[in-house]
Amino acid sequence: MRPTAQVRLTASRGPESRHLWLYAGHLGSVVGEPIAGDLIDVLTSDGRFYGRGLYSPASKIRVRLLTFRDEPIDETFWLERIQQAIHLRQRVVAQSNAYRLIYGEGDRLPGLIVDRYDRLLVMQTLSVGMDRRKELLADLLMKELNITGVYLRNDTKSRGLESLPLERGFLHGSGPTQVEIQEGLAKFLVDVERGQKTGWFCDQRENRLAAAKFAAGADVLEVFCHTGAFGIHAALAGAVSVESLDVSQDTLAIAHRHAAMNKVEHRCTYRQADAFEEMRHLVKAGRRYDLVILDPPAFARSKQALAGALAGYKDINLLGLKLLKPEGFLVTCSCSNPVSESDLWNSIRLAARDAKRDIRLIEQRGQSADHPILASMPETRYLKYFIVQVF
Repeated sequence: MRPTAQVRLTASRGPESRHLWLYAGHLGSVVGEPIAGDLIDVLTSDGRFYGRGLYSPASKIRVRLLTFRDEPIDETFWLERIQQAIHLRQRVVAQSNAYRLIYGEGDRLPGLIVDRYDRLLVMQTLSVGMDRRKELLADLLMKELNITGVYLRNDTKSRGLESLPLERGFLHGSGPTQVEIQEGLAKFLVDVERGQKTGWFCDQRENRLAAAKFAAGADVLEVFCHTGAFGIHAALAGAVSVESLDVSQDTLAIAHRHAAMNKVEHRCTYRQADAFEEMRHLVKAGRRYDLVILDPPAFARSKQALAGALAGYKDINLLGLKLLKPEGFLVTCSCSNPVSESDLWNSIRLAARDAKRDIRLIEQRGQSADHPILASMPETRYLKYFIVQVF
């Protein structure tokens, strides 16, 4: 299918850019009468073909580019992009039946998220263009993977920016909305209806396995534990004890269940607490651990919140370092997009200085490989992860 409408780039967006988002300020007047979700051609300021994408008049992101080639956007196009995404996961995902199958812009399918949990797919269509095509996309995915169930988690606030309604439920198929998954040696229960994101944090899968390498024989403190995945992996790797903190009693109940599923409940304890307050209490009480894991929620959603977020990261890492025994390990993360790797590393260094502890970097990681980073879109790189050793 080829568009019947077109729009030209303004001088504020150079034709050399390969970023997939075109904001309203990047574009001139539209020629034609496209409606929300239609295909539209984008031309350079001198009239040459630049790209083809999906039009969204209600959004600040006016066009999400699908291709920089003059090619039809038909069923064959969608199938090829889906097959490319599937083939990548076949190469990079191991020891798990839970992973991100399609990562939006990282798979050159902007506005589309699909996670696989065993035999169930969970889909989010975050732009009006993808939302209009969700039936087609679901049909292609089901045929390629021989799967009968697709569940929609279109309940994210970002859909409001596209004037899209919030919705949740089966698009195709039916059945239970809780799925048991395998991740390395661990088993977990994913609730695709009520869990955060699409039910699970697939982006930390490889990082959870990396942290477990330091857990054998260790006393472990897991902060912001959510449903306990980091701690369960630590226990299965031979931790002597795992003490886990979270503010949510509901998620702690799930963590308890996960510990029982993995037969490590005798070494795992869970406590409802504010992380900052409880860590300060533990420091004063003289508690010390061999491994401290910090996996906080995003402290900054915008650049305006960056200064406060960096203060928070410094504080939480300061407390984490104070709680470590000599030669202990700190695992610390940030999923805040405005916080760069250098920002987080600087917060850790400043925390070490104030804690009067020497540290050395052991590993620096990011999101799991099923969340590929598109070089032209820094927004696709968001998860920062460091493992340091303290003296």
